[in-house]
Amino acid sequence: MKKNILKAASLTTMLALFLAGCGTAVPGSQADGGQSAAKTEKIRIEYWHPNAETQGGQTVEKLVNDFNAQSETVEVVARFNPDMYKGLLQNLQAEVATGKSPAVVQVGWAFLDYFSNNFDYTPPQEIIDTYFPEDKNFIKDNFLPNILDLAKNKENIQVGIPYSLSTPVLYINRDILREAGLDENGPKTWEELVAFANTIKEKTGKYGFYMQEPADNWATQALLESNGARMMTDGKASFASEEGIQAYEAYADMVVKTKSALHISWGEGVQSFIDGNVGMLFTTIAQRANVQKGAAFDVAAINAPSWQGKPKRLPAGGCFLAITAQTEEEKKAAWEFERYLYSIESIAEWTKGTGYVPPRKDVATAENGLKQFLEENKMMAAATTQMDGVVSWTSFPGDAGLQAEQVLLDTRDQILGGKVSARDGLVAAQEKINQLLSQ
Repeated sequence: MKKNILKAASLTTMLALFLAGCGTAVPGSQADGGQSAAKTEKIRIEYWHPNAETQGGQTVEKLVNDFNAQSETVEVVARFNPDMYKGLLQNLQAEVATGKSPAVVQVGWAFLDYFSNNFDYTPPQEIIDTYFPEDKNFIKDNFLPNILDLAKNKENIQVGIPYSLSTPVLYINRDILREAGLDENGPKTWEELVAFANTIKEKTGKYGFYMQEPADNWATQALLESNGARMMTDGKASFASEEGIQAYEAYADMVVKTKSALHISWGEGVQSFIDGNVGMLFTTIAQRANVQKGAAFDVAAINAPSWQGKPKRLPAGGCFLAITAQTEEEKKAAWEFERYLYSIESIAEWTKGTGYVPPRKDVATAENGLKQFLEENKMMAAATTQMDGVVSWTSFPGDAGLQAEQVLLDTRDQILGGKVSARDGLVAAQEKINQLLSQ
């Protein structure tokens, strides 16, 4: 046996010498510089996200490609998940059931507790302390405490690191507003917005308003809670208060009665605004790049409207990055990738490609970050000047989190489809969700 091994080794040496003389290197040999071996040693991990092409998808691909080009140890594969954060978690459930898991996932703020209760993850500081002592102060030094708190669960565990921060803003088509004889600076309150939308429909024949309708209730929370309602109180759903019902009725009346607002998918609604068929669009600042690129009219982004005499409550949109890697090598690879994504340059690239407010505290003022970009891009001011009204995106607790979100989505379709009144729909949804939460 030993003789055969020596003979094989001798043949390999002779082959290497022969090929070297021909100017060819044996893969993995010293003559090859070990390059092929190094390539095969790259660990491959998956990064799951819900960013469509019109909301950061292209920037995700650029960041991943740039990371892969400079990393000698890790190869990241980005995987898009439709239906936003809810759809991603549903797919993650199915993946985990097969015994597999991606290494890094984006988790929406509304699913913080649901994620931490139902999936295996590793707190980032734990990985840093174990494998990357040189980064021991990275999180503490680069993120404000109140921002980090957004990614802490009810047990005060830092589940992940904030990555995307957004608030809803109102995009306006100033050309349409002027055509309708309205103030080109847009409405300041929801009451004014309703009047603006109806006037636009009457004077121009175009739709006055569209509010985003993805697979979540982020924008709906802003609408209801700014009028004094609360999505949850003392662990129970409570959005069907008089304030919540009145706010939803005002919105639904534009869709069902005056036909001045649209009830279509998120992508269709945003595109209708970009095409010049809708006067006002209420959606995330993360659509800023898409709107700016596509709109061929006088477009602006202004602060989200408030209800008359009431303070705005704007849920923090976006996500944190969680590490769901299973093996030691995958965990190390996951942090290497995250460390890259949280660099000043990468966060700046992410903001420029989307509109998300940077979570890292020094990016906005850094010369190699967003200093010049923010000075030149006035649309971003709509989001950055209303951060004092930011509240947590409501996270329904326990195992019923996804079901509770679906109940609200079904209710939205029933109300805006004219099948039930806002009052009946919200009351029934609140009762159903509280039944789910009590199980």
